Amino acid sequence: MSNSSHLQLEVPVQPTMENGSPSYQNLFVLGAEIPRFAISYRWWEDEATTVLWAFNIPEISQVIRYRLFRDDNSPRNSLMSRNADTIEAFLVSLCEPRDQQLLSTLSHMQRVEEILRRSSIPPFRPIPWSWFPPLPDHSLDARSIAATIETESHFQFTKIEFEELVRAALGYNAPSIEWFLLQHTALYIHLKDHLQAFPEETPIYVEVEKHLRSRSPFARRAIIKCLQDLIPEVADSIPYSKKPGFEFIAQPIQTLFSRPNSLTTILKVFSVLGVRFRRHYNHASKMDWHTQFDTTILFLEECIGSTSATDLARTLTGTDEYDFASLSRQGIMTGDATVKSLLSNWQTLSISVWECCTALPDLIPYLGECAKDLLPKRNYHSLTAILNGLHMHAIATAPSRGLNSTIGGMVVLDPLLPPETIFLTNPSHNYATYRQYYRENPGLPFLFPHLREYQQQGEPAIQPLLDYLQNPLAFSRGEW
Repeated sequence: MSNSSHLQLEVPVQPTMENGSPSYQNLFVLGAEIPRFAISYRWWEDEATTVLWAFNIPEISQVIRYRLFRDDNSPRNSLMSRNADTIEAFLVSLCEPRDQQLLSTLSHMQRVEEILRRSSIPPFRPIPWSWFPPLPDHSLDARSIAATIETESHFQFTKIEFEELVRAALGYNAPSIEWFLLQHTALYIHLKDHLQAFPEETPIYVEVEKHLRSRSPFARRAIIKCLQDLIPEVADSIPYSKKPGFEFIAQPIQTLFSRPNSLTTILKVFSVLGVRFRRHYNHASKMDWHTQFDTTILFLEECIGSTSATDLARTLTGTDEYDFASLSRQGIMTGDATVKSLLSNWQTLSISVWECCTALPDLIPYLGECAKDLLPKRNYHSLTAILNGLHMHAIATAPSRGLNSTIGGMVVLDPLLPPETIFLTNPSHNYATYRQYYRENPGLPFLFPHLREYQQQGEPAIQPLLDYLQNPLAFSRGEW
C-alpha cells in the first residue's frame, strides 16, 4: 500500500435528500464536454432543407440519418407533401425485394414513417452502468480496478452512434451521449456510497485515479470528485485538465464544418468516417481517449474529385510516381524511411478502399474500372492496394452479398474484382504469380513481396525491380 494508506479520512459526506430520496450532483453537462463551436452561418441547415425537398433518394436518406436541422419534423413534413409515386419509389429503394409486397399495403403516412425508420440510425437502447466497487475483502490491486472501470467506460462509449457525435459536435441534442455522461455520474454515486460505507478503501482509489490518467477522462473525473468529497486536501493536489472530454472527436468534426461546403459531399465523407470510427473505437481492445480522430480521407477526395475511373487511375499514378522517386537502391536493402512510408501508404490506401466500399457501395464498380485502368499503366502499388481493399470488402459483406456457402460446403466471395486482375491477388508462395508477371511487365512495384524475396534470396532475386527503378525515364529524381 502506498503512502495514501496514512490519509486522515473525514467524516463521510451524506448525500442531500430530495422528497425523501438521496440526491447527488450531476457531474457532467453535454455542452461542457464539447468544444465551443461559434459559427456565424450554419450553412448545412439550408442545404439540408434543399436536399429534403429535392428528388435524390440517397441524399435525402443521408440527411435524415444525420438530422442536421433544428426542426425534427422537417423530413416528415417534406415527405408527407410528396406524391404517392415518389414515396413508393423512395421506399422501394430502401427495401429488400422480399419486403416490397408487404410494404405495398401501407398507407401514405405509414410509408413515410417507414422511410424515416429505415433512413434513421437504430433506436438508442440505454444500458446501465454495471461496474460496482468490490467489497473490502477483495484481492484486486489498483491497476486491476482501474482496468475494469476503463472497460466499462469504453463499453458505454461503444453504445454511442457516430451520427450522434456529429450532431453533438454541432450543438444538437444527442440522447445517447447524455446517457453516456449520466452513467459516469452513476460511477461517482456507486463509488461515493461505497467509500462512505468503507472509508478504509479510499486509499486504493487514490491509486486507481493515477492509473486512469491515460484512460477514460470521464471515469477519472468521477473518481476525482469522490476523492474531493472525502479527502479534499489530497484531491486538490491531483493534476486535472478541464478541457472538454469529447474534444478528441468533436473538434475534428467541427473543423470539417467550419467553412461552407457541399452537404451531400461532406455526408459522403462522414459515411466513410463512420466506418472508420467503429473500427477505431468500437472494435478496438484499447480505447484512445486523447488522440484526435483522423478525418483525413485523401482517397475519397480523389474519387469525388475525379471525372472518371481513368482520371482517378491517372491521379493515383502521378502521386505514386512522385512518392517512389525518393526510393533508392540502398533504401530497399536497408528498409529506410522511404520504404516504410511506401508500405504504410499501401496499407492506408487498402483500408481506405475498404472503408469507402463499406460506406458507399456504389463506388465498387467505379473502383473496379479504376483497377482495370491501373493494370496497363503498370502501377502495381495502387492497383494491388485497391484490389486488396475490394477483397476485404467482399469478405466482410453480409451473407446475402458476401460469403455464400455452396452445396459443396465451400465459401464463395462476391466477384468484386475485375477478372483480368485477380491473378495479382493470389498470395501463394509470396505472390508468385504477381512476381512472375512483374518480371515481364515491370512498373511501380507492390513492394511487400519484393522485399520478402530480397530477404530470402538476396539482391539477384529482385534485379527486375532494381533495373526498372534505375531507369531515369521512370524516376528522374532517384539516386542510384
